[in-house]
Amino acid sequence: MARKPRLHVAGGVYHVMLRGNAGQAIFYDDEDRYHLYLLLQEGISRYGHRIHGFCLMSNHLHLAVQVGDEPLSKIIQNLSFRYTRWVNRKQKRIGHLFQGRYKAILVEQDSYLLELVRYIHLNPVRAKMVRQPSAYPWSGHRCYLGKEVLPWLHTEWILSQFGKRINSCRRRYEEFVRAGHGEGHREEFHGGEEDHRVLGQDRFVEKMLETQLCPPYKRKQISLESLVRSVCKEYQLKDTDLTSASRNRKASEARQVIGWLALKSDNLTLTQVAQYFSRDVTTVSRGVKRLEEKVRETQFEKRLKELFNTIIQA
Repeated sequence: MARKPRLHVAGGVYHVMLRGNAGQAIFYDDEDRYHLYLLLQEGISRYGHRIHGFCLMSNHLHLAVQVGDEPLSKIIQNLSFRYTRWVNRKQKRIGHLFQGRYKAILVEQDSYLLELVRYIHLNPVRAKMVRQPSAYPWSGHRCYLGKEVLPWLHTEWILSQFGKRINSCRRRYEEFVRAGHGEGHREEFHGGEEDHRVLGQDRFVEKMLETQLCPPYKRKQISLESLVRSVCKEYQLKDTDLTSASRNRKASEARQVIGWLALKSDNLTLTQVAQYFSRDVTTVSRGVKRLEEKVRETQFEKRLKELFNTIIQA
């Protein structure tokens, strides 16, 4: 039987599970776990999603991911590819690290996200690795309690469900998690009832499956030439200004913008951008990363998104 396609819902929350190939370990030491943290943070910076909860076990991991415009498949494929490459290089091994396709369940946020985060953070307790989730160092639970800080973990939404004052929110969250200690395996968090890709109230499931049957407008592919023309017009430059060896600051930023927008497209790559400008792809990549810092710190991202929307609608 053919596998059903992934459901992409902008703003959707997913329970993601990645398991080691043939049940093998995916973490060899704490350095591996910290490197995965780094990749998670870089992924959030690049794709704009949120992680509400996580747990790293010995041979698998759980994530509660809320996507933005970028599909979950792109986020998880990038994460698994880069982490596998890290482990293979470090262990001098080759081949797959993760078992086949990752598993992802689209979860109704209002009805199930609180319980999902609790379920994820209680994994080490159910596995009898620790008696209390706060004793396990490789999940998001300690961050919710204020005992640890991971800047890429989004705790605000969950805590806001328990009140307005942070200390009382944390206390009530801890009580909520404690109330779930007796829970065993919950099959619904590993596959929905009507469709194994969705978990929620009946109307939510119906709506999500209707979205799959009648998907929203898909961005059309754009050419690198049209992208360059639009950015040149925005910056009042000629394309020869961008291909020259000049270090003009305005031209440099325009090239960074082109690289950033190329990554947001469905069909363009940094390699193509580098070839177009006769530059090394590493140089282009570094420029895009510098631009990412500017995007995060200012309202610059709004301007870039408006420019991108103008290009794809042209």
